[in-house]
Amino acid sequence: MNQEQFHKIREGDGFIAALDQSGGSTPKALRLYGIGEDAYANEAEMFDRIHEMRTRIITSPAFHGDRIIGAILFENTMDREIEGCGSAEYLWSVKKVVPFLKVDKGLAQEADGVQLMKPMPDLDALLARGKEKGVFGTKMRSVIKLADKGGVEANAAQQFEVGLQILEAGLMPILEPEIDIKSPQKAEAEELLKDALLAGLDSLTGDQKVMFKLTLPEVDDLYLELVEHPRVLKVVALSGGYTRKEANARLARNKGVVASFSRALTEGLTAQQSDEEFNAALDASIQSIYEASVA
Repeated sequence: MNQEQFHKIREGDGFIAALDQSGGSTPKALRLYGIGEDAYANEAEMFDRIHEMRTRIITSPAFHGDRIIGAILFENTMDREIEGCGSAEYLWSVKKVVPFLKVDKGLAQEADGVQLMKPMPDLDALLARGKEKGVFGTKMRSVIKLADKGGVEANAAQQFEVGLQILEAGLMPILEPEIDIKSPQKAEAEELLKDALLAGLDSLTGDQKVMFKLTLPEVDDLYLELVEHPRVLKVVALSGGYTRKEANARLARNKGVVASFSRALTEGLTAQQSDEEFNAALDASIQSIYEASVA
């Protein structure tokens, strides 16, 4: 594991940009960016359009390691180039932003109030390829909708099981058991999840560490025990459907947690903006999220 990147994530001021929309979420991301489905004829062209959007964000002078410590990439983005350089390599060598890779293959059907991750039979090969391309860590998402103790524990257990596989490949896992912000039992589910994650941390051995990406909680500082845990490198928060203003306000009230926003980061950016307008809007977005992250 790259020790300079490890230090940047542990000690650096800033947040992680989530630029990892995949096949299912890409059309919505493009629509919000001002590109309708009439702008691409098939999936290949759709991914061309989203890569153009991500390239515009990453190459912007506003996007740099002074305020952004990491960025999460979709596999399709990792396999492409930015300004003639592999995307992950460009992030680190040019921008000093630590590259992560989304590795999950989507969600299974809901059962016991949760959606586990679909099987990942090719994970080892993907991890090897990611490491070869300069990726530092990974991210994988599952979802919790209800405060079902068995479901929440199964969700956390799956995250740790796959996390260990990722650690064995020499990469840093971000475990993301997202709690749906619309859950009628959100606060109760968060308590159950905290307990399950603390139990999972007790199962780690040696110098193993993980990261967490969690929904901003109803009770401020609920996850402080995780933030301060010796086996946790970093706790980051997803925006989860909150507006950037609401997500930033919640984030600022949780000590030691930094942002890993996707939609909230790109809110207000459009393909139709001039470069000057785009860079100014992105700069304002990054600054507001940075300030909430270091509050």
